[in-house]
Amino acid sequence: MTMNISEYPNLKNALTPPELRKLPQEQLTSVCTELREYLLSSVSNSSGHFASGLGTVELTVALHYVYNTPYDRLIWDVGHQAYPHKIITGRAEQIHTIRQKDGLHPFPWREESEYDTLSVGHSSTSISAAMGMAMAAQAEKRANPSANARKVCAVIGDGAMTAGMAFEAMNHAGDVKPDMLVVLNDNDMSISENVGALNSHMAKLLSGSLYTSLRESSKKLLSGIPPIKELAGRAEEHLKGMVVPSTIFEELGFNYIGPIDGHDVEGLVNTLRNMRNLTGPQFLHIITKKGKGYHPAEQDPIKYHAVPKFDPSSDLPVAPPSSPTYSKVFGDWLCDMAAQDPKLMAVTPAMREGSGMVEFSKKFPQQYFDVAIAEQHAVTYAAGLACEGFNPVVAIYSSFLQRAYDQLIHDVAIMNLPVLFAIDRAGVVGADGPTHQGSFDLSFMRCIPNLVIMTPSDENECRQMLYTGHKLQQPAAVRYPRGKGTGAEISSEMTELELGKAKVISEINLDNTDKKIAILNFGIFLEEAKKAAKELNATVVDMRFVKPLDNQLLDTFAKDYDLLVTVEDNVIAGGAGSGVNEYLNNRGLFTKVLNIGLPDQFIKHGTQQEIYQELELTAEGIVKKVSPFLNK
Repeated sequence: MTMNISEYPNLKNALTPPELRKLPQEQLTSVCTELREYLLSSVSNSSGHFASGLGTVELTVALHYVYNTPYDRLIWDVGHQAYPHKIITGRAEQIHTIRQKDGLHPFPWREESEYDTLSVGHSSTSISAAMGMAMAAQAEKRANPSANARKVCAVIGDGAMTAGMAFEAMNHAGDVKPDMLVVLNDNDMSISENVGALNSHMAKLLSGSLYTSLRESSKKLLSGIPPIKELAGRAEEHLKGMVVPSTIFEELGFNYIGPIDGHDVEGLVNTLRNMRNLTGPQFLHIITKKGKGYHPAEQDPIKYHAVPKFDPSSDLPVAPPSSPTYSKVFGDWLCDMAAQDPKLMAVTPAMREGSGMVEFSKKFPQQYFDVAIAEQHAVTYAAGLACEGFNPVVAIYSSFLQRAYDQLIHDVAIMNLPVLFAIDRAGVVGADGPTHQGSFDLSFMRCIPNLVIMTPSDENECRQMLYTGHKLQQPAAVRYPRGKGTGAEISSEMTELELGKAKVISEINLDNTDKKIAILNFGIFLEEAKKAAKELNATVVDMRFVKPLDNQLLDTFAKDYDLLVTVEDNVIAGGAGSGVNEYLNNRGLFTKVLNIGLPDQFIKHGTQQEIYQELELTAEGIVKKVSPFLNK
């Protein structure tokens, strides 16, 4: 579907920042209205992240209107809110392809546009990157004093501000004082009259040249008198403290302005224009409404955060009944386990909905902890609970666990603490692209001592492995994919699996074949492995455990089979198959082994099935990859 941009008379004249900047300021409100309508029309027909972008329409227009992008650098944090940015930076006609195979990337992406100055996907990176760019701009200016000074602006959401990385960057910026602006998009507050009106007025005053010159000149005047200097600083802090909600950003070395109405585009333009010329670290706090302009999204921004195709005149479509998702299986197990174990403590870094923990959070509020976007803290917090005899479960996405790797090693594994990691979104995630594919967890976990790693092949296996990991008195990880399972019957009973024991699914008669092949499956491709095995006349094993491996089975199979084929939804490099290779090599068992898994590349966006087909992670693909070995 191609959007008809000619139906939007104001927006069609603002499809690139240079075009936008030619418009009179009073026309920007109309541009914002049409941009919001265009976004609603496009995403409802294509699917994608939705509510966040609706809330940043005015901010996006104001930033591109005031800043000379792309020469001036604009950095978006996470990128959920960057759809309007893509539309007015030359990609309006392609926006309907977003998150689809070979279409626009779901987040800002450097390879896609010169206006995307930083490729993003995970939260809280914008301030650090913006600071690096700002310091580079200062170096360029020193080398070429006659050049126009490059400006740098980072946009970060209130959720992303909870991560330590954001404050680490601000602490550094407060020390070296680069010329940069951080815009805090705060969509978790309503704008009351006194905050909106008074602070919009105060923002203009505090960002204006009169206030700035008075403040700086008074500081210089009093700089030689320490007691008076301290008194003046406190007076300024208290004066501003009467009209702003916090002085924490000032303490970190930023000049704080706000909060102001983030949906008043002309007010934003006026404030940004003032702030663009200020020196040193600047902080603008704006208040927006997630889902702004579309009532259902305003009422339920979580539900409308990311949407399928839908009719804007009605509610989101209800998915037909299907097999439960692995996230649902985890959530159900968590509730059942907590009913038995009052010492179970569930921890999530702001992924309650995505990890299937909503019901648990309501039934067991005293055992539920959402630590916000703070993966490192989540893991070490769980370690602290384990030190005191509790049984923590950390629910975390595979790609987000990457951010807490040191804590996994240093604070859990070295002390051999009984922390269970329920790793969602492992393997191919799909439409969110390279930043969210769970391609690497088996590789980066397999090398950690004390850690047990399990890969369920269906929903019931997932439930039993979670129980097994919870009962182990050591670190354990169960990693499972995004989306629904196979439809396997889920037992209400919970049974501990024998540690490191594989399960033979089907076995060929070795006396009746001259091509002795065994497929060793790790994880979700068991059904594909079984289909391939029928065509290849091969034995199939569900390995279940990546660590420890079933060494007894490997010893036997290495002697009895001509070819072992490992299959996994992790990168081949360092993955489960690599573990099989290492074991056999160290034992002097030089059986041929073929490793099938994700290639040595970042996996682009598309549906899971499209990616499986492209990477030949299907029954047909397995047969195709095995065939050359048969000929040898």
